[in-house]
Amino acid sequence: MERRFSTSPPRNACGCAGSRSSKRTAYIALGSNLGDRVAMIEQACKEMDARGIRVKRTSSLWETEPMYVLDQDRFVNGACEVQTDLEPLPLLDQLQDIERSMGREKLIDKGPRNIDLDILLYENETIEHERLRVPHIGIAEREFVLRPLAELVPHKALDAAKPWKLIQDYLNELPAPASSTGSSSNEPLSTMTPIGGSAAPLNALRANRPTRVMAILNVTPDSFSDGGTHASAESLRGAVLAFVRGGAALIDVGGQSTAPGRPDVGAAEELARVVPAVELIRSLPEARGVAVSVDTYRASVAEAAVAAGADMINDVSAGQLDAAMLPAMARLGCTVCLMHMRGTPGTMSGLNNYDADKGEGGIVAAVARELLARVRAAEAAGVRRWRIVLDPGLGFAKVGEQNLEVLRRLDELRAWPGLEGLPWLLGSSRKSFIGKVTGVPRPVDRVFGTAATVAAAVQGGADIVRVHDVLEMGQVVRMADAIWRY
Repeated sequence: MERRFSTSPPRNACGCAGSRSSKRTAYIALGSNLGDRVAMIEQACKEMDARGIRVKRTSSLWETEPMYVLDQDRFVNGACEVQTDLEPLPLLDQLQDIERSMGREKLIDKGPRNIDLDILLYENETIEHERLRVPHIGIAEREFVLRPLAELVPHKALDAAKPWKLIQDYLNELPAPASSTGSSSNEPLSTMTPIGGSAAPLNALRANRPTRVMAILNVTPDSFSDGGTHASAESLRGAVLAFVRGGAALIDVGGQSTAPGRPDVGAAEELARVVPAVELIRSLPEARGVAVSVDTYRASVAEAAVAAGADMINDVSAGQLDAAMLPAMARLGCTVCLMHMRGTPGTMSGLNNYDADKGEGGIVAAVARELLARVRAAEAAGVRRWRIVLDPGLGFAKVGEQNLEVLRRLDELRAWPGLEGLPWLLGSSRKSFIGKVTGVPRPVDRVFGTAATVAAAVQGGADIVRVHDVLEMGQVVRMADAIWRY
């Protein structure tokens, strides 16, 4: 095996020594187009971790058309950064053994496979061997490899002989893909974020994607708008069925009010409220296709809710109010929503001064930078990037006009460096800034004002809107999608 530009210490005579103590960094391509494609990729990552090939960071997952052999299903492709003690060939052996253990059979070259693991890069080394070439052959011409790799290391040289030419440069040079009509399209490949159950995944970069409606199900006596509404199992069941009939794709169950001034009920009480509600939803055949989210900032509640059947964790603090939350999210492996908030629900109202950021993009730049820090913290804890949804936190450490500005400039948040390709959830329903603009004091009467904010969210690129009035806002979403998405 020839290795050029290597920084390695001397090797043994065969040039393919086994393990050593120093950690090395490699980038692995992940692909699948058979079975539950996301589950296959996630299982492969777990297998790597179990074998000491530590998955440090992951890209988004990108759904792509097949290349070379065209008569096969669409692929899901991604990449991950790993740390390993293994030299390149032993690392390849482990990856191929993972493929075999997961049942891969290579019947057709470049044909269908349930899992595909390839070494793209290994440190800064160039490797020429009958079994392995690094950098992996064809990277520069394959968008489905370049896009995930560029998410992880855009400013890394692909070829050590050309250190001035970076991975992002190769991606920028790719021709625009041809549409089905033969015309050129500048739309990139689409990211893919599963939301749970049989609900279709989110495709945050697809221009004609549908906006999903998330129904708010507060099982609390003191929520600002609907506290005490669902006090009995029968009323809860009726609400869930109404949400399903109204077209909700997700139901968000909350057992702790996060409105300013509301008391902290404690984990035991929150559990007693949330878990039965999740179990009830999961018991209803009519709700089988709906994803269930748990609105909590406590790791213990999140774990119990997921055990009861929840698919998603919606944390208003993005892991800041419970140190155990991000590790729990990683361990549970479900989709998570990280919301922007400063302080706690009790202190956030006094933390809405963004004047210091006025010269650097204002409130939008501040929200983007602070959310990016939470994304990085989640990734460092082991949360896969393809499992992350973001929420700008309307009404949380934001008042009046600040919320309107975030709504107006949602497209800037979506395009912020480091946040591109991630889906966004917007929760404006019945909030006080709507009442201030419209002069409607009672939250329950803010339907028309909410409708305007939901339409603005769709225009700005939201993937999910979180609402109380599911039937009405479902109609708004369908109309707004028809105007701006289809």
